[in-house]
Amino acid sequence: MTNFGLIGAAGYIAPRHLKAIKETGNNLLAALDPFDSVGIIDSYFPDAAFFTEPERFDRHMDKLRRSGNGHIEYVSICSPNYLHDAHIRMALRNGANAICEKPIVLNPWNIDALCELERETGRKIYTILQLRHHAAIISLKERVEKELALNPGKQYKVNLNYITSRGAWYYRSWKGDVHKSGGVATNIGVHFFDMLTWIFGPCHSNEVHEMEADHGKGTLGLTHATVDWSLSINRAHLPQQAVDAGKTTFRSITVDGAEVEFSDGFTDLHTVSYRNILEGKGFGIEEARASIEIVREIRDAKP
Repeated sequence: MTNFGLIGAAGYIAPRHLKAIKETGNNLLAALDPFDSVGIIDSYFPDAAFFTEPERFDRHMDKLRRSGNGHIEYVSICSPNYLHDAHIRMALRNGANAICEKPIVLNPWNIDALCELERETGRKIYTILQLRHHAAIISLKERVEKELALNPGKQYKVNLNYITSRGAWYYRSWKGDVHKSGGVATNIGVHFFDMLTWIFGPCHSNEVHEMEADHGKGTLGLTHATVDWSLSINRAHLPQQAVDAGKTTFRSITVDGAEVEFSDGFTDLHTVSYRNILEGKGFGIEEARASIEIVREIRDAKP
């Protein structure tokens, strides 16, 4: 059984990490969040220590490490995007590996500094790139690889349209602050950009056509694909079929006009990610670099 700590226990994504820790047969020793609405912990690890101040959480980890009794080996990081870098550093300085939600950091140069810290501490930083574990996405990647083996110069036409409705609260939270979240393309698009570069190759051009606080559009030139993307958190952008079905989220990816069906199969992807990490097959920090570079360029673009 491996001992975990968790930062950001009151956040939206934390239950998936709690579930993954539990389902992989491991234990949560301590959790941190400045907000104390963390009753969800009772469903998984009611005996875990809980802290609202990072200084006391840091001290607790240090004490466990020095005592040799219950050393925390992994810290799961579910905090706001702009704090990921600092919380990864806290984990590694306390002798733990880090498992960080996407985006792992906001800027590519943060990756360079964290790679140096990996070398200094001998610990590893992993990121959650759950779409790489989705059966439909794996199938698409395998198909593309077979087609490229027969026709190495083949170019695909990809369309990505993702709308996930957010209410007025969003703009009052850290997610609505581009300096803290990275903006809408980072918040809801970074994992799609990772998946697309994983399948179709590195990005060589990045054009932004439109960018507002609630939506954006652009075109990526990848080695083997041209990707037209549209991302939105505005429910007014939902297509009529989604509205008629009472849905608040719509996702569509087409490759050469054919729809890639991946509306289901997301439930256990964090558990799959954790299992791979614990088996030594997780995605390290360098795996995230391409998508972090893309969203940084989008953020800096002047449409």
